Amino acid sequence: MKPESLALQDRLLPGVSRTFALTIPQLPESLRPVITNAYLLCRIADTVEDSTEMAPQDKDIHYQRLLAGLDDGDAAQAFATTLLETGLINDPLERELVAETPSVLRAFGELPLEQQAALRDCLHTMCQGMAVFEHLKSPYGLESSTCLRDYCYIVAGCVGEMLTRLFAGKSPQIRAQQEDMLRLSVAFGQGLQMTNILKDVWDDQQRGICWLPRDVFAARGIDLTQSKNWQDHSGYREGIRYLVGVAHHHLQLAQDYTLLIPASEAGMRRFCSWSIGMALSTLRNIAAHPGYSSRQEVKISRRRLRLIIAVNSLSVRNDTLLRGVFHWSRHRLPDLQAADIGPLHAISRHSMESPAQG
Repeated sequence: MKPESLALQDRLLPGVSRTFALTIPQLPESLRPVITNAYLLCRIADTVEDSTEMAPQDKDIHYQRLLAGLDDGDAAQAFATTLLETGLINDPLERELVAETPSVLRAFGELPLEQQAALRDCLHTMCQGMAVFEHLKSPYGLESSTCLRDYCYIVAGCVGEMLTRLFAGKSPQIRAQQEDMLRLSVAFGQGLQMTNILKDVWDDQQRGICWLPRDVFAARGIDLTQSKNWQDHSGYREGIRYLVGVAHHHLQLAQDYTLLIPASEAGMRRFCSWSIGMALSTLRNIAAHPGYSSRQEVKISRRRLRLIIAVNSLSVRNDTLLRGVFHWSRHRLPDLQAADIGPLHAISRHSMESPAQG
């Protein structure tokens, strides 16, 4: 990648993700440009999904322009210009990111073809899937657990698959066990995404969106389409703790994924283990306070973040130590058996019929 493209990516990343601005620099130097580019492209797609006032058919047009921009500079510029002209992207940092879409896509074109292929597959899955879910989402949650599972795949599981392909391109040992890691990577993505959904449920609701599965709460006596002040209902709090358990189950598979990375690849292990540690700590806060009504109530503190980084960094080169850290991180979380999870089990696109079916 050209120096000017590297500089652009390094400038944009901290403005749109403090978490990835922390974790990506832990990776081997050869992987940082491609994974930064991947995150920025996914975040650009997110700006379309996050524009709640935009009609679904208009979003689909923007998604298609973004995908066309992978191969066509004019399409990339048209995407940026028309999206900004809607006036719906108000955050200054997001506006800057959208405006720089043609440059981010030029940087994509400077990557090796094998890396481009991994990013291309991921972005296609994400954009096409998010277009489908524009017609399925509502302020009252998704219809079913199957919908939530499929949504987690198209916004996060496919990212796990992409990262695994990129890791395998760097490490022969990972390449030798790529199929096992691809399967676990989908669970990794779902665990992180479910954590974000639970953490942000009230912020999302203020924007007229909810990603919670209605069937989980209906089984506990609460109808999300009718009830108000969900957090005051015991059935809602029980449902939240159940979803914490499901996310916890998937993050245990994410820990298995991390332990399959050779201990010599300490940077890759830090990249994964820091993310897992932050998610588990957030889940512990949610499990302890399932009646929370804002993300601030369950957000991890800076002190906790520093502790997560320190203990994981000290242990990544030793499997026994890392297992011990993972065990400590899961303390007091609801622990579900596989049979309790049902349709919320993570699956890859190869096992899915289409989003929201099954």
